[in-house]
Amino acid sequence: MSMVGDPKVTRRDVGVTGDAAELADLEERLESFVAELASAGIDESDEHACTREYVRRLAAAGLLRYVAPAAHGGAHDQVRSTPLCIIRQWLSRHSGALDTAFVMQGLGSNPVTLGGSEALRSQLLPRVVSGEAICAFALTEPEAGSDVSGMQTRAEVDGDGVRLHGEKCWISNAGVADSYVVFAREAEDAEGGKPRFGAFWVPGDAPGLSVEPMQVIAPHPIGKVRFDGVRVPAGHRLGEPGKGLRIALANLDVFRVTVGAAALGLADRALSETVAHLNTRVQFGKPLSKQQGLRFAVADVATDHVAAQLLVYRAAAARDRGAATPDQAAMAKLFATESAQRTIDRAVQSFGGRGVTVGEAPERLYREIRALRIYEGTSEIQKLVIARALFG
Repeated sequence: MSMVGDPKVTRRDVGVTGDAAELADLEERLESFVAELASAGIDESDEHACTREYVRRLAAAGLLRYVAPAAHGGAHDQVRSTPLCIIRQWLSRHSGALDTAFVMQGLGSNPVTLGGSEALRSQLLPRVVSGEAICAFALTEPEAGSDVSGMQTRAEVDGDGVRLHGEKCWISNAGVADSYVVFAREAEDAEGGKPRFGAFWVPGDAPGLSVEPMQVIAPHPIGKVRFDGVRVPAGHRLGEPGKGLRIALANLDVFRVTVGAAALGLADRALSETVAHLNTRVQFGKPLSKQQGLRFAVADVATDHVAAQLLVYRAAAARDRGAATPDQAAMAKLFATESAQRTIDRAVQSFGGRGVTVGEAPERLYREIRALRIYEGTSEIQKLVIARALFG
């Protein structure tokens, strides 16, 4: 995607591995897709309508094929991280809402790929790829964030299925989703007394499911989801009883590195905006880009940005070839999101008063980057993962 003042160092050919022809074709399609969206001027003020429109367009462009396996309409035999990262980097550069619409189709359906019956996969996944079904991933609770084992939503045995009781919060696509993957506490382990968790698929119109919208710093459809005796038949269980947490963590392992890629896209945009502004904004008789102090500051964040990009695509490539380790994705997410925060903060500072003005790109980017340092594992959790790899 070409932009005014786009620095050469932000080009995405750095560190990307895989089928070169396929990835080049994907980037070409993304460039056309994002340019078309930019000219369409889609109104993002209605979060639900906007999400539906973005999902429809993502499906029409064939981009949702990358969130499902080929057996159910996907692009590859299994979901690959490198294409997901490239797509998220392009989409987030244009719009955080667009990026969220894309990734939630994967985050909210991949547990079905991992643990669902063939009947359930055949029922849901083609509809995800076609954009007919909008997905959500319901893991977080008021008292269970980083410590997911503290979740209190219960799955009580009911015949050959279960009934769900409890509440989830900060659930993206709450209220707009047709499909929820829900994690809940089951009976404790008889030997060790440890809690056991199940994973379940629930349709968005299930009796007893209700949604309360929430507002966050960068608006997108998000809310609390309550389960008041929601009936889940046996065929909608994902994986074995008591093994749901494994599915949740395996799903996050797939998508955690792509959070870093979304951060790269936000930083791409911030660098482009910063360079363009400094080249055109005149103070003290010359463009700000002639001030050495500002040049050095941008050089620092640009170097950070390229380093982050290398970490992200290193982790994605390792996962695609089956050689991933938890610390690789943790390093990628940690460094990319923290680096993007610094890059965007520099954009705000470079714009001065315009940088904090609603409607200006740096102000929007500043709000959008903040959540990426929290969701799918806070920066502190990523450091724990890295330290565990170092020290055991």
